[in-house]
Amino acid sequence: MRTVKQVSDLTGISVRTLHYYDEIGLLKPSKVTEVGYRFYDDEALKDLQQILFFKELDIPLKEIKEIMLSPYFDKMQALKNQKKLLVLKRKRLNGLIDLIEKTLKGESTMNFKEFDMSEYYNVLEEFKQEHADKIIKMYGSIDKYNEHIEKFKANEDEIAKMAIKQYGSIEKYAKALKKNLNSGMINLSEQYDEFKKDCLEGNHPKLKELYKKLVSDLSKDPSSKEIQQIAEEITNTAKKDYEIFKMENGDVYWYYMVRLFSNPIWIKEVDKKYGDGASKFIGEALNKCLGDKRPKLEGLYEKLTSDLSKDLSSKEIQQIVEEIVNETQRQNEALKIDVGENYLGYKAEMYLSDSIFKEVIDKKYGSGSSKFIGEALKFYSENSKQ
Repeated sequence: MRTVKQVSDLTGISVRTLHYYDEIGLLKPSKVTEVGYRFYDDEALKDLQQILFFKELDIPLKEIKEIMLSPYFDKMQALKNQKKLLVLKRKRLNGLIDLIEKTLKGESTMNFKEFDMSEYYNVLEEFKQEHADKIIKMYGSIDKYNEHIEKFKANEDEIAKMAIKQYGSIEKYAKALKKNLNSGMINLSEQYDEFKKDCLEGNHPKLKELYKKLVSDLSKDPSSKEIQQIAEEITNTAKKDYEIFKMENGDVYWYYMVRLFSNPIWIKEVDKKYGDGASKFIGEALNKCLGDKRPKLEGLYEKLTSDLSKDLSSKEIQQIVEEIVNETQRQNEALKIDVGENYLGYKAEMYLSDSIFKEVIDKKYGSGSSKFIGEALKFYSENSKQ
């Protein structure tokens, strides 16, 4: 056991601060004598260490208390998460130190005012304060959300450049972020997660039985009449019982849900539940059931890239691009999303210069497709009156 003075000397935390932690119920002494002397055992010191880790990550005392008093609080998992966050913070601080050293050597510097991301982070913090329930649903915990913020900070130069290109300024980006965090996109994400969780955990009794029936024999033909009847019943049940598939773009959202069965992460989860090859089988069955029902944008992009030898500035190609722009705008407006004043130009640049994006698009539509789409979008954005 250690006295409050001994704990103060050991940790560098003032006696007054330790008294305050006691008052607010954040860190109670292990023992208090009749005359009011406080004593702390090793377990209390471990708790204090946790508190100091959380404080180092700029988490308010009120939140630290809520986290540590939660019945779901896992000390070892918290330490692992804190380590990740502190490593990210160290990386960011190392970057700042390098920048200072370059500046001291007389190397070129940048305009920090233009790249000030404080307003952007303020929006993220406000959202955390106001919508803790949503954050836990989306990220799994407040810790995970804080980890994402630290990742943003570690890459804030790239984020700032993107924001300025797409929105014109950090200020406009922060305003758009605030709007988008309260848009239909967040609600849409939550509903997707609800459906996916029900699929994996069997929370919907009818769908649970239908999926089990569908994958009972993976040697069957996914396009057979028997399998397609089950696939159709799954489709109809999902569209009847889940709001996401009943809204304005419900068919579009169902289409992308079906496509998810070919996603490597989703495959791993589904196969774990239903057996190796189950996700691929379910995806093929549901995809066949879709028939020719696919989002308008999918058809437009296929049409745009059907012949890459065409003149991208031609009336024919630019009419397709205009349809793509209008359909994209319609979907964004339906979800009340602010994509920025130069979204089209920024999107064009992604098709032209983002290596990962180019690889995905070329794989989907054919080699050279990303470059063709990017140049077609760029021509439209530079010559359109819109």
